[in-house]
Amino acid sequence: MTGADFLQLDPADAPPRGMASWLTTALRAALTDGRLDVGARLPPSRTLAAQLGFSRGVVVAAYQRLVDEGLLVGHSGGGTSVRAAPAAPVPAAQAPPEPVAFDLSPGLPDLSAFPRQAWLRAERAALTGLVPTDLGYGDPRGAPALRSALAGWLGRTRGIRADPAELLLVNGVAQGLALVAQVLRDRGTRAVGYEDPGSRGARDQTRFWGMTTVPVPVDELGLDVDALCNSGVGVAVVTPAHQFPTGVVLAAARRRALVAWAQAGGLVVEDDYDAEHRYDRPPVAAVHALAPDRVVHLGSVSKTLAPALRLGWLLAPPELREDLVERKRWSDLASPALGQLALAHMITSGGLDRHLRLVRARQRARRDALLDALTEHLPGARVHGIAAGLHLMVTLPDVVDDVALAERARRAGVAVHPLSWHRQLPGPAGLVLGYAASTPDRLREAVRRLGAALRA
Repeated sequence: MTGADFLQLDPADAPPRGMASWLTTALRAALTDGRLDVGARLPPSRTLAAQLGFSRGVVVAAYQRLVDEGLLVGHSGGGTSVRAAPAAPVPAAQAPPEPVAFDLSPGLPDLSAFPRQAWLRAERAALTGLVPTDLGYGDPRGAPALRSALAGWLGRTRGIRADPAELLLVNGVAQGLALVAQVLRDRGTRAVGYEDPGSRGARDQTRFWGMTTVPVPVDELGLDVDALCNSGVGVAVVTPAHQFPTGVVLAAARRRALVAWAQAGGLVVEDDYDAEHRYDRPPVAAVHALAPDRVVHLGSVSKTLAPALRLGWLLAPPELREDLVERKRWSDLASPALGQLALAHMITSGGLDRHLRLVRARQRARRDALLDALTEHLPGARVHGIAAGLHLMVTLPDVVDDVALAERARRAGVAVHPLSWHRQLPGPAGLVLGYAASTPDRLREAVRRLGAALRA
């Protein structure tokens, strides 16, 4: 009779076609309830497979899924141990009304992929090279070492020519956008053109600082620049490298038209969203490279490394720089220096590029799993934004109320964004699905539940 004393696993409980998923769930439950503590060693895959009567590949797959989630770690000398416990449940007072098992919200990066060892080496190198003055308040523009490293990195990856002195380091794109909005508001701007559909979070933040967001339609070529010209606004917030949420790249003719609009007196605020995450298309240069005197460029490592680092940058035309630096000074004096110095080392040592290559391969596999699941469980859906990014947009011709569909999905344990959340103008119903933070097997199960919710 087969079976394992380890966690009292009984192979008779495993479904014939889902043994790896069954074992993964059992291990995850043991991590959650404390039966497996951090540092505990797991049985060798061959041993556990023999006890359960499974092929070794089933156990290896289950271990690897939990490694991908950051819960287990494999050792170079062999063996696997517990790296971390799953996140503790949110206290009831803070919990959403209906917790979900599968969070496919867009904007969530793969936090389990954070390069801990590389970052630790970078922090050690930064601390080793510190001089006492590096621990002072410093320049509100940010650490010179990171501004220098970023200037080179942006030049070779985004086509941007920038002097390090022109860069302003900020606490993510959110702070950069807030600083820009405050400076423009003080100069009399009260309305900005905003992509429709476009990120609800960024739109709400722009409104918080006293701006009206004027919707400008987006189609399969990106922002409709003719509509922007007819809107009467003098500032446009755009995501040209990978438009959120449609995923389209601003077409070459539209780029030229947008630059012409800016050079005629407009100002472009370029959120370089998801520019690094591409799989099936060549890279595109930042719009800032075409008109540096008429484009504010914003970027961060929130999607490439982790949002918690709060590391971003801003490049602005000369006429805005002094006011932006002054706003930054009065906002928080300067961003924390140690993280900046570590990121500088990651860039100059090649660690950031190596990390991006690994993450792209992982995200491509997750995107492919999501696409396959959508084909199987939502065959009538039209999928957009496949070639790049960390999310897909799905339009559903038979659905009228995507908010109601998203609510049914939540009741089935799956969090998604209804497309209408990101619209100001009427448009087709749809969903926005993030895939970066979920393993392929969890993506497949989430979409299976989503398909059942759609048919309900």
